[in-house]
Amino acid sequence: MALDPADQHLRHVEKDILIPKIMREKAKERCSEQVQDFTKCCKNSGVLMVVKCQKENAALKECLTAYYNDPAFYEECKMEYLKEREEFRKTGIPTKKRLQRVPTSM
Repeated sequence: MALDPADQHLRHVEKDILIPKIMREKAKERCSEQVQDFTKCCKNSGVLMVVKCQKENAALKECLTAYYNDPAFYEECKMEYLKEREEFRKTGIPTKKRLQRVPTSM
């Protein structure tokens, strides 16, 4: 039984794991300033990072949570996932492999 590439139905694993994974990756990119601030603070604070980096951690958490709770952002990530899945079902080639360069000469 071949899967319809244009099928929009999502399995539980896609809804609960794969789409949230895309959301986390994209949210980290969009909150890159807060991620950098928190990372820098942690590197500079060592063992005391739990105490010293609370402000940076709160800012990062706030930024990420805003994206996680945004229905429009979820829909954007869902559509991106569906597009990748459709392409995979058509070609049988995962996105990562498709984006890798093919050698031009042997």
